[in-house]
Amino acid sequence: MRARLTAVSLACLAAALVIVAGAGAAMVGIYRNGMETAAQREQMVKLSGRNCQSGAGQRALVITLGKFTNQCSYRTPVVGRDLEVSAGERLLSETPKKLQRQAFVGLFVRTGGGGGYQLLLYPSQQKVQLRKNLPGGKVKYLAIVRGLRAVEGQNGTNQLGLQAIDITSGPERGQCHLFAYVGGKLAAEAIDPGARELSGSAAGVAVGSANVATGAAAAVENVVVRVPSPY
Repeated sequence: MRARLTAVSLACLAAALVIVAGAGAAMVGIYRNGMETAAQREQMVKLSGRNCQSGAGQRALVITLGKFTNQCSYRTPVVGRDLEVSAGERLLSETPKKLQRQAFVGLFVRTGGGGGYQLLLYPSQQKVQLRKNLPGGKVKYLAIVRGLRAVEGQNGTNQLGLQAIDITSGPERGQCHLFAYVGGKLAAEAIDPGARELSGSAAGVAVGSANVATGAAAAVENVVVRVPSPY
């Protein structure tokens, strides 16, 4: 098994028998967090962000950015290389109007050591970015898609998914195949030949902007982590 579970209650394994087969690999759920209780919300641990506040919404984790902060990310208890993370995310109306166009909600996988893969959704722009953050601060854009009509705007819940799977055979062996989903449909995909540049294994959710985004706020619902089947 390529993913490790830590401090996960039996209730969070409710999705364990659900198999998802989409454009990527067939996946089986091993962790679900419906954010119904304080204990479940506390399973999401801050991974990055200078000033981040987390609170409770109606079956949601509410993340708000404080001063001098451009992004807040929270990881799940599951770590691993080959996996998929999905969540429902809403950019809230509390976000200052001047920030709404540049603010994003998103997901990340294989994150740690200053690097990782990210799916960023800009609700006000109907835009998706699939990017690779490299140790040292450099960013490589693997895919950019604009004009996605399926994107819900301010206060609308967007169902997002990000899958990263290493290719194990053929001429692309050792490369990583990435799939980004919006509303249950494939929005972008890419193959990264430099997958070994990333050493991290954390997966989770994020909200932020390219610049300081004080006051930006998002609600996160129903986080699920899946691994390839069989695993």
